[in-house]
Amino acid sequence: MADQKVIMDISMSLDGYIAGPNDGPGNGLGDGGEELHEWAYDLAAFREPHGQEGGAINEDSKMLEEAMNRPGAIICGKRMFENAEGWGDNPPFHKPVFILTHENLEPLEKEGSTTFTFVSGIENALEQAKDAAAGKDVAIGGGADTVQQFIEAGLLDEMRIHIAPLILGGGVRLFDHVSPGRLEKTRVVDSELVTHITYRFVR
Repeated sequence: MADQKVIMDISMSLDGYIAGPNDGPGNGLGDGGEELHEWAYDLAAFREPHGQEGGAINEDSKMLEEAMNRPGAIICGKRMFENAEGWGDNPPFHKPVFILTHENLEPLEKEGSTTFTFVSGIENALEQAKDAAAGKDVAIGGGADTVQQFIEAGLLDEMRIHIAPLILGGGVRLFDHVSPGRLEKTRVVDSELVTHITYRFVR
């Protein structure tokens, strides 16, 4: 639909990393990368989709709840899927997820209404995700290479970066391999643990 947006929500260190060094299965966010999400772990909006009770309800929780509820479908890269080891038996998405890969793999249905569909090419993935999202936005879940492909193709409309007060010093950078461009800052929400900045791409 015409008003569907392609969006991204991602946590990033002050020096531009979304994962620490040595990321891989069993160490999905790399060395020190878990600290990027410290702001989220105790929030109700994080705990509920992970099958946990309780949690804080504050501005950070509202931002996370918005990030999780706004999209109707998600696109991720195969490396992210493998690093997260498929997010277990009951992933926190509860919606269709499209995994970019050149492999010919059958869809994978998991508990909680999450189905992983394996597709080739970002345009193909986006077309299928928009159909599956049923009028809601499509989120680019990561990793960095997938985000960079969507930026370079001019397909990403909006991104919200959750900047953690953390210097990782190495790892996976969000904005490697992208061309210069201009963005408009549209929203800032600040808390003790994180700063949420929303940008719109100017084209």
